[in-house]
Amino acid sequence: MIGKSLEEVTDLLTRSTGWLALTGAGVSSDSGVPTYRNRFGRWKRKQPVTHQEFIRSLAYRQRFWARNVVGWRFISQAQPNSAHYAIRDLQKTGAVMGLVTQNVDGLHQLAGSRSVIDLHGRIDRVICLGCGHSQSRGSLQSWFESHNPEFANRAGQIAPDGDADVDSLDFSQLNVPCCLKCGGILKPDVVFFGDSVPRKRLKTVREMMESASGLVVIGSSLMTYSGYRFCLWASKQNKPIVLVNHGDTRADDLATTKICAPCLPVLQSWLERSQVSG
Repeated sequence: MIGKSLEEVTDLLTRSTGWLALTGAGVSSDSGVPTYRNRFGRWKRKQPVTHQEFIRSLAYRQRFWARNVVGWRFISQAQPNSAHYAIRDLQKTGAVMGLVTQNVDGLHQLAGSRSVIDLHGRIDRVICLGCGHSQSRGSLQSWFESHNPEFANRAGQIAPDGDADVDSLDFSQLNVPCCLKCGGILKPDVVFFGDSVPRKRLKTVREMMESASGLVVIGSSLMTYSGYRFCLWASKQNKPIVLVNHGDTRADDLATTKICAPCLPVLQSWLERSQVSG
């Protein structure tokens, strides 16, 4: 049942409360945060540094941090948009019982959503891979700028997840910080491509899926398995799956219904109906 109207999708969403919501990059796009993929689920830009590359190679860490120094200036100032606030209000009505996001920007929390599961972590935290010490990403920006003045004021095209497209630069001279406690490798506390979502986090989400009345996916192509697996779980539990995405998704064949549209009109319609019925 693909390609349904706004009214038909809203009808299904309002038949029950307690949905598990999984959000993706499409929710943050109106905040100016770019997406990785186009409406057909294909890459729009050079793929990001993988977990394996980051761990084994200083050159890849230099490439990542050079791009992140530029991208951080934007992502640290990004603000929630109306879609974030609508999801917050759907939580308040009970229409949404759990919120899981594939985004690492923290905008759901900034909008006031509570008990958000950051499936892929948060870009505003940095962790040492040696001793596990954690610190804020913001605390590193002044270090980067003072130790790399030639990079500090570079302009680049903003990319997803605190990244920026600046691959024309020579990264080989970039100074990269180490952990002040043990000298270990510092890495944003996010799940890079090629890495796995922590098992404890997945267990929490699976328990939420078992308690939910259904799954609604908002603004995600589900091309990575980390999000697609939720649709597999819902399907095995014979629970409805609603896809709200402006383009193709990996789970189109599993969906109970899908609307190919921007997130906000669907969320607003759902919220209005939920407030009336509540």
